[in-house]
Amino acid sequence: MARPDKAAAVAELADQFRSSNAAVLTEYRGLTVAQLKTLRRSLGENAQYAVVKNTLTKIAANEAGIDTLDDLFSGPTAVAFVTGDPVESAKGLRDFAKDNPNLIIKGGVLDGKALSADEIKKLADLESREVLLSKLAGAFKGKQTQAAQVFQALPSKFVRTAEALRAKKEEQGGAGTPAPAEAAE
Repeated sequence: MARPDKAAAVAELADQFRSSNAAVLTEYRGLTVAQLKTLRRSLGENAQYAVVKNTLTKIAANEAGIDTLDDLFSGPTAVAFVTGDPVESAKGLRDFAKDNPNLIIKGGVLDGKALSADEIKKLADLESREVLLSKLAGAFKGKQTQAAQVFQALPSKFVRTAEALRAKKEEQGGAGTPAPAEAAE
């Protein structure tokens, strides 16, 4: 029979897996408490970094429907539960790992899909959601401007063509137009 404190820990971890957009597993062996505090700050406001027990976390992940992480639960493990933009947290982990080689990114899960350590590093290379959305908005605005210019050019081109035809007829002396009729008396 499971002890109530362990059952509560498994339930809490399972809830965190369910409510998170992403979870990244790391090995933190050799990091000091001060370094872990710095790491937590670098992850941003939308991530929670927790040192966990492998067995309990494996059970919690399986309860949450995530069974792709089973091989990663070995050695000292900590999990970054990301509820916001996963790119921001992945950048924080990548940058911290560059400065502190003791932090090893093992892998993770993003929206139910397993990610390797390399895939998490590629995720960190992406621009943030806000930057991508602003670039998309800029592209849409540019296309709208181009369309407006095309639509505006059509009437003005028509007017210029009509004016050129009128001027050409005037040059020819109005040969193609009937002369005004004089009153016959």
